Formats: sequence, C-alpha cells, structure tokens
Amino acid sequence: MKNLIKVALGQEPADLVVKNGQIVNVASGEIYPGGVAVAGDKIAAIGDVDYTIGPNTQVVDAQGAFITPGFVEGHIHPESSNLSLPRFAEVVLAHGTTSVFSDLHEIGVVGGLPAIEASLKEVRRTLLKLYFVIPSHVPFSPGLETSGGHIDSTVIAENIQREDVVGLSEIVSLYVIFGHPDLLRSIDLTSHQRKILAGHGPETHGPAWNAFVATGIFNDHEALSVEEVLLRVRNGVHAQLRHNLIVPTLPELLKALTEKHVDSRFLSLVTDDTSAVALTENGHLDYLVRLALSQGVDFVKAIQMVTINAAASFRKEDEIGLLAPGRYADINITSGPEDFKVLLTIANGKVVAKENRLIEPLPDISHDPLLLNTFHLKGKIESQDLLIPAPQGASKVKVHFMKTLPWIPITEGGEAILQVESNFIACDPSQDILHIAVIERHQATGNIGKAFIGGFGLKRGAMASSIAHDNHNIVVMGVNPQDMAVAANRVAELGGGIVLAEGGKVVDEIPLPIVGLLSDLNAWSFAQRRKEILAKAREMGCQVHEPFMFLSFITLAALPAFAITDKGYVDVSKQQFLDPVLGVAE
Repeated sequence: MKNLIKVALGQEPADLVVKNGQIVNVASGEIYPGGVAVAGDKIAAIGDVDYTIGPNTQVVDAQGAFITPGFVEGHIHPESSNLSLPRFAEVVLAHGTTSVFSDLHEIGVVGGLPAIEASLKEVRRTLLKLYFVIPSHVPFSPGLETSGGHIDSTVIAENIQREDVVGLSEIVSLYVIFGHPDLLRSIDLTSHQRKILAGHGPETHGPAWNAFVATGIFNDHEALSVEEVLLRVRNGVHAQLRHNLIVPTLPELLKALTEKHVDSRFLSLVTDDTSAVALTENGHLDYLVRLALSQGVDFVKAIQMVTINAAASFRKEDEIGLLAPGRYADINITSGPEDFKVLLTIANGKVVAKENRLIEPLPDISHDPLLLNTFHLKGKIESQDLLIPAPQGASKVKVHFMKTLPWIPITEGGEAILQVESNFIACDPSQDILHIAVIERHQATGNIGKAFIGGFGLKRGAMASSIAHDNHNIVVMGVNPQDMAVAANRVAELGGGIVLAEGGKVVDEIPLPIVGLLSDLNAWSFAQRRKEILAKAREMGCQVHEPFMFLSFITLAALPAFAITDKGYVDVSKQQFLDPVLGVAE
C-alpha cells in the first residue's frame, strides 16, 4: 500500500506505464487522451502519468490506440472448452479476458468441493483471476441423476463465509418454485453473508418469476428474447446476455438496448459455455464486443458490458472492471470500433499477451491425483444394455421421443411408431429417431437410462461422450447398438473423452483424462482435433453443427422440455420420470 501511494504521489517511479493512448473510461463514459501508471499489481494513476516514469519503469507506448480495462466474464463454465484450467487461462488471457466468475460446477459434479479446490489451485498459478461462485447444489437435479460429487446446504454453510467465495451459483427457478428445502436453506445462508445469488431462470414468467426474484436473485443468464431481458432489468435483476455456439442469441437480446433503449448498467455480455474452436477462431469477450458493435451498440457501452457492468453483477467493481487508482492493473490496448481487436493485455501489472498469444508459455502443468482416474463402471457395456425391451408379443410399438431444436439444445416431445427387432425396440433413422442412453460412471451403480431422440440426423454408427450436464456420466447416441457399446466402452477406457464408432470399431476419439472433461492440449491444438472429429460426425450424417456440445445438454434435467439421465427419461416440467414406451401399436 505504501508503495502504491508513493507512486501515485510521484515520490517513487511506477513499475509499468502505458502512455500515449485513448482512455476508455467506463466509469464516466468518456474517451480521452492519457495513460495508466502501475505499482505492483495495482493501478496508481490514470490520465497524465508521465510524472511516474523513472529510469527502470517499463513503458508501453499505446501509439494512439484505446486503453480499456481487462475484460470480465460474469458467467462461464470453463470446463465446456474441454481445456484444463491453465490452458483455458492461456487462451482467454490472449483475448483480453483477465477475470472470470465461475462455479467450476462441472468439476464439482465429478469430484465435489475437493476437486474444485484442486482446480482453483491450478488456475491461481496463472494470471487469470477466477472469482469462485459456489455451486448451489450437486447433483444439479436431486433424485433424478447420479453424480460423483455432492454439495448441499451443509457444504454451503461451511464455505459461504470464505473470502474467495463471492456468491451462490445457478439457482434454478423451478427448484425455488417447488420449494426445495435444502436449496432454500443455502439461499438463506448466502443472503446472510450478503453475497450474490446468481440465478438460472429459463422460461420463468408471471407469479413464478416474481417468487424467484423475491429470494434476492441478483443476476441471471437465461434470457432468450428481448422481452425476457426487459423482465430481468425491470425487476432489478442484472441481465447477463449470453451468446455461444449453441445459444447464439446476442443479436436478438441486444435489441433491448438498441431498440427499447433500456439502461445498459444492468446488462453484461457472457458466454456461459464456449468451445476451444470458438475461442481460437472467434475469440472470447472480444468477439462479443465485435458482435455488439456490429449490432449498432455504442463503443463505450460495449466495453462497459464486458468490464464494469460485469464486475458490478457481483459487486466487485471496487477491484476489477475499470481503470482507476487502487484497482487491479488489468489493462487492454485495443483498436477502435471499426475493426475491434485486442492488441496487448496486461494482467496484475504484467504484460501477458500480444496479438492474441501469450508472451511467455505457461509453467509445467500438473494435476492433483483426485482429478484423474474418475471412472467407476459396474462392468463392460453390452449392446443389449442400451436397448429398450418391447412389450411381449409386440411387432410395433408407440413411443414418446424427444427432439432437439436445431439452434439450441432445448427439446420438444413427439410420438412415433417403431419396429421391434429380437424383442427390443429398434430406432428408425428414416424418421430421424435414434437410440440414446446414459451410463452411470461415478459409483458403479450399473444405472443405464434409455430413450429415443430426434433432431441430430445421424445415419450411421454412434457417438459417445463423458461430457453430460449436469451429471457427467457417459452419454451415447446412435443408430447401431453394437457401435454404441464400442463407443461407450472406449470412453471409459480413456478415462473420459469423446468417441465416434462405426462398423464395430472406433473411428475417432479425443481423450479427456482430467475428471473425464478436460485435456492439457493447448486451445489451438485441441480445436484442430475437435474440428476433425466434427467433420467425421458430419460424414456419418449428423446435421447438428456441434453435436457433442448439443448432446451434453440433452442430459440436463433442468432444461426444457425432456432429458435423459442414468436413472431414466425425464419430463423436466414435472421433474418426474416418463416411460418412453406408450404401448403396443396396431
């Protein structure tokens, strides 16, 4: 602190100075000439900072470019990139993101709070700040799925007072409305600590919305329309405007700002889930800024929505999200709104990235053993384990199936007539109806949930993955049950991964040995492998552009309208199991 004060007074030289830039002041909404002086990991001064330059000060000449705060991601699950946390930090820092708010829920699903703690230690060895929002509950859908970890109100009570815990994550509106007692206790514990309640309120309106917000929900990322953005802001809920490969909604959501002229203070831009392909080809929050600018959003407002607004959605604008004395020295130098890109990134007062690449490589990555070898199956999977028996004597059966929407992995229901083969119900690719199953892999219960699914268009073979929200069991979908078994067993042998099988053999795979979700490949190498396996999936007839990411959400029993878990086929609105077999067909 003393050094910071002395640098601010000009009594000691700054460690680093950025000069000759255009300051984007997200607090005042202005742009004006100036620079930033840094002492250690904090900002000592902004504006005219030449007086802080000494003989050993590192000087960065912005050459007239814009100086913005480091970008802040208010809602993200880094695990969806399938990159280990250090590798995730590497690529987002390279694109100007210096802080993220995350619950690391997916890691917690597999290994509970101990696995999350081990992962937090990994990311703290990087210069990316991760503000921990503790998961509200694991399993995410109690009674409907099996997970490896367990987080409930007892765990919340023991940890919510921790300094590094900023709030409670993913509070599901449906579970609030149903009055789940353990969740309500966790909400009370969080409110008592005056920490943030982060909502998950899809398709929640009217009295149900009012009840949800009345608990103290402070932010929510589930708006899918302009009306839902307005609903949040008008009710004092910070609207995190989400955009990613499977929910590409930002152009529509931004109309709340560009057409309805809502005040932007309660708006921020988030990705929620993103892939290594998207991160390396498009970028991270820098891409969302470009998208916002293309939709007519003012330059300063676009920057505010990835800096001060995002920080304020967790009441952390006193630390991050703006260029001001005493805040962390997270600074980006960027080009202007016509061709926006991040030219250089400073995190914690250190120059870390230039032209979207880290300047220095990461230190060697090592993992706590509890993050590895996380598969525990009851036994090898046989093809008939993945099929639904037909009613005795039936030759045709009427079934209920779910179908994914083409642009978002929200499902709708349908009915179809399927043939019976060898006493099991066969799928029908001509109707775009495939087998789907979820195999429990945490506790060796032997649970296998089975159903039928449409919308993917797969014509041959099978695909399997250990990425399955929010239980991360093995999800396998296919035309051929033998190929399904091959793919599922290979996922287990790898200790996690994504696998394509056809003709009784594996045709491509990507190992994910860290909690069955993550790889230590760098983002660029992983993205190349993912593009290769996606190309093979398209060759097999798959019509969904990101089938593995879509498939990972079909297992989410809190996402409308139907889902599948290791325990069965779920009617999400009723939070009850549904028999996919409706009866014998004439």
